[in-house]
Amino acid sequence: MNNYSNDSALSAAGRFGRFSYLAWNCLIAIVAMLIGVGLAAMFPNLLINMETGNFGSGALIFGILYLAVLYFTFIFAIRRLHDRNHSGWLSLLFLVPLANILIGLYLVFAPGDAQSNSYGAPRPTAGWESVLAWIYIILIILAIVGGGFAAISLNQ
Repeated sequence: MNNYSNDSALSAAGRFGRFSYLAWNCLIAIVAMLIGVGLAAMFPNLLINMETGNFGSGALIFGILYLAVLYFTFIFAIRRLHDRNHSGWLSLLFLVPLANILIGLYLVFAPGDAQSNSYGAPRPTAGWESVLAWIYIILIILAIVGGGFAAISLNQ
């Protein structure tokens, strides 16, 4: 029996199934949004100085937040690629226009290896990960439908 208690989701080592991948991406998006909105609410001139129209001193803070989200996005993609028995280096395709869309769809829809592979045994998806993944899926569908309706209403 495998011991997953030492498996850190924030490490590139290991595997992520589809639902774990979606759940952790949703979680990092929620955390980043809460931090960003919280900072913007507490310090309105942090990002843009309303008087001068120039970038505020907080642009650096938001840049660091963006880099942290980008880092974890790559970590989660690497773990998901490991679940498919691929090298994590393929995650660099996220930096290539159009290829990033294809690799993103691949990571969401391609099933992982059911047995152990070069990167270890399959990691079980926790119950909270399944719930958060379904919430993320529903939010994405609502965003697509809402964007479609918005586009239709603008063209009328």
